[in-house]
Amino acid sequence: MNENIIKRNDLLAQKVIKGLKSRNIEAFYATDKKAALEQALALIPEGSSVTMGGSMSVNEIGLVDALKNGNYNFIDRNAMEDKRAAMLMAYDADVFLASANAITEDGIIVNIDGNANRVSAIAQGPKKVIFIIGMNKVCDDVDGAMKRARNVAAPINAQRFGLNTPCAKTGSCMNCKSPDTICCQFLITRFSRQPGRIQAILVRDDLGF
Repeated sequence: MNENIIKRNDLLAQKVIKGLKSRNIEAFYATDKKAALEQALALIPEGSSVTMGGSMSVNEIGLVDALKNGNYNFIDRNAMEDKRAAMLMAYDADVFLASANAITEDGIIVNIDGNANRVSAIAQGPKKVIFIIGMNKVCDDVDGAMKRARNVAAPINAQRFGLNTPCAKTGSCMNCKSPDTICCQFLITRFSRQPGRIQAILVRDDLGF
């Protein structure tokens, strides 16, 4: 990574972390994927039940493999025949892993969901939520974060899942009501009323989309 980008990310991360902490969200900064993995594992006690949504960022730092191979009860919905049962198990899990579609410089986290299993678990249920967020997700404000979620993350995810949405064909949000739309529920996490429930690891590297 370019030295100027590294310096910019390091400085901006401190601003984001300050914003997260002001919102009762514990925050950490990892200088690379390996450091992010080590920090995440330090936050997850062995023996914990752990599950997640469809986060690319969690996979990219190697956390899924580490949980599967470690002393954890990893609830892998992809390996379960009953997907609904796997999603419902998330609400009683010790730890729910997620990323963000976008995050503002002052620590507001924005996510868009199709089935609501991810955003609903972030909002309520699991004892702890851990976000893994690359610095590429940082936006100026909520408007910018919403635009990023709808015009960057949503089209790429629609393409990734092979969905028949306008954004999958055009690359940008068309504010559609397609049966395949994944922009069904919007969650803006601006404060955590439960101290310690939400934790965020910002990662200097680009993660996810």
